[in-house]
Amino acid sequence: MKYRTVLLFGAPGSGKGTQGKILGTIPGLFHFACGDAFRNLRITDPLGRLFIEFSSKGALVPDEPTIDLWRRNIQASTVNHTFDPVNDMLVLDGIPRNVRQAEILKDTLDVKAVFHLTCPEMTKMVERLQRRALRENRLDDANLDIIRQRLETYEQETEPVLQFYGPKLVRHIDSSQTPLNVLRQVLDVVAQLV
Repeated sequence: MKYRTVLLFGAPGSGKGTQGKILGTIPGLFHFACGDAFRNLRITDPLGRLFIEFSSKGALVPDEPTIDLWRRNIQASTVNHTFDPVNDMLVLDGIPRNVRQAEILKDTLDVKAVFHLTCPEMTKMVERLQRRALRENRLDDANLDIIRQRLETYEQETEPVLQFYGPKLVRHIDSSQTPLNVLRQVLDVVAQLV
């Protein structure tokens, strides 16, 4: 079975998590944030330790464990009836993170739209990440060197995914607008897909 899917893309601090959380409250949409799933793992879980090892350097967790985590969460959400694969549309944030993951998931995901949240001012995204680090006690957002490394990693590994899906599916949205205006633009497209 292929899951009807919309993807949220953007550099760390672009607001994709905020948009995903809001969309996930709408009946018929199921939001999954890969970063949140990793952060919710316990340190005693080997995958949790792996996440800390990579995120503390501003690097991405390797593809296989990331896909495995995603599959486990989707299966659990299906079993506990929070996600109905027949009727719900997936809203994915943080997966696929690179072209290899997109290729691995191409037989699983029926991608209907890709929302690329852009922020022309890099300093704004850095400020957002530092505020989030304080507010949510997120160590991977606290160190300026790690933030810079995460932004570089995004540029190198994640942005090519937009080319993988192509211009027909990708919608660029300026995320320096108010979250409400960003949401309005996303909803204009999602409403036509549901």
